[in-house]
Amino acid sequence: MLLLGASGSGKSTLLTHLAGLTDDRGGGEAEGELRVLGQPPQVSRARTALVLQDPESQIVMARAGDDVAFGLENRGVPTDEIWPAVRGALDAVGWPYGPNRPTDQLSGGEQQRLALAGILALDPDLLLLDEPTASLDPDGAALLRATLERILAERPLTLVVVEHRVAEWLPLVTRIVVMAEGGGILLDGTPADVFVGHDEALARHGIWTPDHAGRRPARPVVPPAVESVIVAEQLTAQPPLADRPVFARLDLTIRTGEITALVGPNGSGKSTLARLLGGLLRPQSGEVTASEAMAPGHAGSVIWRWPARALVTRIGFVFQDPEHQFLTGRVADELALGPRRAGVAEPEAVKRASELAERLRLGGVWDANPFTLSGGEKRRLSVATALATAPRAVILDEPTFGQDRRTWDEMVSLLAGLADSGRAVVMATHDRPLVEALADRTLRLGAGT
Repeated sequence: MLLLGASGSGKSTLLTHLAGLTDDRGGGEAEGELRVLGQPPQVSRARTALVLQDPESQIVMARAGDDVAFGLENRGVPTDEIWPAVRGALDAVGWPYGPNRPTDQLSGGEQQRLALAGILALDPDLLLLDEPTASLDPDGAALLRATLERILAERPLTLVVVEHRVAEWLPLVTRIVVMAEGGGILLDGTPADVFVGHDEALARHGIWTPDHAGRRPARPVVPPAVESVIVAEQLTAQPPLADRPVFARLDLTIRTGEITALVGPNGSGKSTLARLLGGLLRPQSGEVTASEAMAPGHAGSVIWRWPARALVTRIGFVFQDPEHQFLTGRVADELALGPRRAGVAEPEAVKRASELAERLRLGGVWDANPFTLSGGEKRRLSVATALATAPRAVILDEPTFGQDRRTWDEMVSLLAGLADSGRAVVMATHDRPLVEALADRTLRLGAGT
């Protein structure tokens, strides 16, 4: 079953209930009755398995093999059966390393693959996947779907998957359920039942359809003046214990008025390069400098040496995991925090926060705690906080993660507007339609490039 719905409609919440991970001690409100495999979901937990939207939150051990073995050990599986099951699960997801790979050296996509291996090792009857391919490169996503197809053919497993992009999943699913905003079910049936004759309703609710690749925004015929703002020279990045660099002697110039896309397979160094360009990492070799017009006079041109106050008004950064940049307990405060710390007057800080909340459909969660938002809402909030200080350059790691059809279009229009207004935009992404819609330049990274 493919579970669809607008960002914030409750898809992830439903999966956590099906997995038996919630109860009335957590607060909130609930009504109705839920049975999983004929029993209350808490009773059925040993037969269900959930891969969370954020894979890092369910990786608990320091080595990959130990992490996959963790669930088996907790279920009391005999020792001589654990490691064959671990190796089989790692092979099933196309794990590119050995079982001793440190988990703190994994990319987001590699974390996702490891989390899935840990779940498959448990041999569940009900498998729940929350956007399992959002952090995977195209080859990794195809491998995951092929793995699931093989598993479904071998045993009577029930699969419930949440995804916004649907075309690639259609060969695998037999049923689609579309959740309505505000509660209830909008559509329920076979793929043909759902996607034939309901285009208007699906578009109104922000649901992706197989033939909708996203809107390509209009760009000016005459682009804005181009100016170099960030220059990377001879950069090399090699993770600890790795036998070769992910990239070596890399040169790259980031210019205003342009959108640069960083693409490549998981583990190719996209996030590392983004952080180097944003001044959040010190290069192992080479240097990243800013133009004279962009650099703060007292700090010089070497970006990683800048204090936080200088960075925040010049380079806006969006992490792959949005929770890594939330600092307050309220969406409104989160949006205004950057401008306030940059010395912006209070009325202007609130005005910027309100405008960004409206633009990115966050007005309905204005008073909510950022950590309680849906994955798509967290992503939009992280983008908004990076833009609130009006930086000259914006660097985004997977900016469209978790977005429905409407919010994807709005995000794309927003990024296009930034470049067209004379800012530099860099985005590390696996989202091919995003690259096709926006990228003026594309840098493809690969191992050792």
